[in-house]
Amino acid sequence: MTRKVALFVTCLVDVMRPRIGFAAIRALEAAGCDVIVPQGQTCCGQPALNSGDRDHAAALARQTIEALEPYDAIVVPSGSCAGTIRCHYPEIFEQDAAWRPRAQAVAAKTFEVMAYLDDVLGWKPQGVSLDASAAYHDSCSGLRELGIKAQPRRLLGNIDGLALVPLAGEETCCGFGGTFCVKYPAISNAIVGEKADAIDASGADLLLAGDLGCLMNMAGKLHRNGSRVRAYHAIELIAGMGDGPAIGEEP
Repeated sequence: MTRKVALFVTCLVDVMRPRIGFAAIRALEAAGCDVIVPQGQTCCGQPALNSGDRDHAAALARQTIEALEPYDAIVVPSGSCAGTIRCHYPEIFEQDAAWRPRAQAVAAKTFEVMAYLDDVLGWKPQGVSLDASAAYHDSCSGLRELGIKAQPRRLLGNIDGLALVPLAGEETCCGFGGTFCVKYPAISNAIVGEKADAIDASGADLLLAGDLGCLMNMAGKLHRNGSRVRAYHAIELIAGMGDGPAIGEEP
């Protein structure tokens, strides 16, 4: 039976790197899903929630829940946005008898895209090749809230010619942290500086991760440092789109 899957695109992907959304659709369709992009989606509310503005976060959460309720599954190319819906929506409406069950129902069927492909569907990319070495950064929300660690590596392991190399501090924050980098820019810059040094020291051709915010932060620092390392969302490679422009190289 074909699964009716909603793709929650995320703000950053929509505005900064739409090809990640197209890569997610391509991989999901290859795995046998019927993918719909609900028109009612906007922001998941994570920035407001992180800033303590629970009223606006709740308003955005209600809008998102209404847009996503009709689907068998909600798939997100971002650990942080998926974590917001899956982990924090039920918390937002904990005292709301009307919205709590709706939030819980949507949360229960929300997945980060690589976890959905690997854990739920057991899918593997076929006929995808790329002659390169890559270091993988585990983004904080995906790793700590959703347990995303082995899934992207298993999927990437099916790409012919791609070699994953160790990255020192692969589970250490890159310094982006959503609004953290705005509130504490000096600390954020110091953290991403250490991360960029570790990436260069790995000898990898490519930097991969599952959150565009983290990737933009690290790619920007690598570019300013004159590094040759190019950054991609892992789903781009998994979908066979790793030969396009890297993050920060778009015209």
